Amino acid sequence: MFCNAGHWQPCKHSAERLKRARGSAEETMSRTIPFHFVDVFAVEPLTGNSLAVVDGGGELALELMQNIAREFNQSETTFVLPATREDADWKLRSFTPKGVEVFGAGGHNTLGAWWWLAAAGRLDLGNGPTWFHQQIGDLVYPLAIWQSQGKLEKIIMQQEAPVAGRQLSNLGALATALGLNAEEIAAEVVPCQVVSTGAAHLLVPIRDREAVDRISPDAKQLFDLLNQIGGEGCYVFSLDPRQPETRAYARFFNPTAGISEDPATGTAAGPLAAHLVAHGLAQPGEIKIEQGTALGRTSIIEVDVDADSVSVSGRGIVVASGAFSI
Repeated sequence: MFCNAGHWQPCKHSAERLKRARGSAEETMSRTIPFHFVDVFAVEPLTGNSLAVVDGGGELALELMQNIAREFNQSETTFVLPATREDADWKLRSFTPKGVEVFGAGGHNTLGAWWWLAAAGRLDLGNGPTWFHQQIGDLVYPLAIWQSQGKLEKIIMQQEAPVAGRQLSNLGALATALGLNAEEIAAEVVPCQVVSTGAAHLLVPIRDREAVDRISPDAKQLFDLLNQIGGEGCYVFSLDPRQPETRAYARFFNPTAGISEDPATGTAAGPLAAHLVAHGLAQPGEIKIEQGTALGRTSIIEVDVDADSVSVSGRGIVVASGAFSI
């Protein structure tokens, strides 16, 4: 606004508005929310699947949680919140950079959050297994944290009983979506099928790990195929892993949730292990799966399959901590 002399100066109302805006900005920026990065299923630091864990935020709006996940741009960001059910110890909410909330137990997003809780001294642990319960959505899942002489050993997370979904017979369309030739899909060894132990994923057998490494998906075509068959993500695998004592060599693509590739996916490893046991390609018990090598982030996921019971276990490494200004 101009005064009578022709010089610009703020009027009284403009000054008051400016003061309120500055006060509001200062009040907003004064809030900090702690966060941590955990490498999950890692064989050493800076391998495995990197997870952003946000400590708290139960009062945050959904849109703000989604924006925080977008800012971190990890395959998933997990918020550790107070449980809203009496039979749970903590509630976890996880989001992809696209803002999609993901559910299901035994994935890197939940294992990494519990590993941070344990490493931060937020849990009362004894020697051997200590059992807890996590709330994910409206459901509660058990898990055990193993500690030996004060050292964290591993976390075991119970998944749901495996449910076999639809089989995919159009191998030509699937091969095109993956950037392969149809003969490189080994459907005669084990079916291309959707299987769920909490999250439904399409499991695709590939002839060998060299073909697995050559896969370059067309996100749109793969998205359409997954929608048609009722799969959330696509877990490709061969049975010639690089790492000793592992049974399968895998990669994971999830265009339905905006994840181009994930270096470690517990919610897909569980269904794969159950699928291999169901078709006689692995014995019940512990089955180790190698994933992430194609991304330079080798991960080892341990799955235990016993009758209709599936659990996933692994380790984490807390590699960074900081605070988010909101």
